[in-house]
Amino acid sequence: MTKEKTIKKTKPALVKPACIRHEIDAAGRAAGRVATEVAMILRGKNKPTFSPHIDGGDCVTVNNASQLKFTGKKLVQKDYHHHTMHPGGIRTKSMKKVFLENPAEVIRKAVYGMLPKNRLRDEMMKRLKINA
Repeated sequence: MTKEKTIKKTKPALVKPACIRHEIDAAGRAAGRVATEVAMILRGKNKPTFSPHIDGGDCVTVNNASQLKFTGKKLVQKDYHHHTMHPGGIRTKSMKKVFLENPAEVIRKAVYGMLPKNRLRDEMMKRLKINA
């Protein structure tokens, strides 16, 4: 019978740098333009130390979300869908209805769709604050 050696594996603690706060004024700007800027900062692509597998982004506060501009007929034509997971359970809301109920939700959904679909996305979204 041989004795197996156990190797202790230790992971270095990830030191998270301090979160720099960025403020973005959305008044009179197109929703997609604001969302791309926010997504880039949350991801950390504006930094020279960017690495795709490390969450090195900053905190973002978006002000005046209720004063966003929409190009074309997006307010009328764009729909948001979700499913309740029951038969026939698809629910649809137009962008206009969502924007009137909660303007911040339009920006949040746009940014959410622009971030990578992995475990880091929820961590990045926690650093986003939107003021209507």
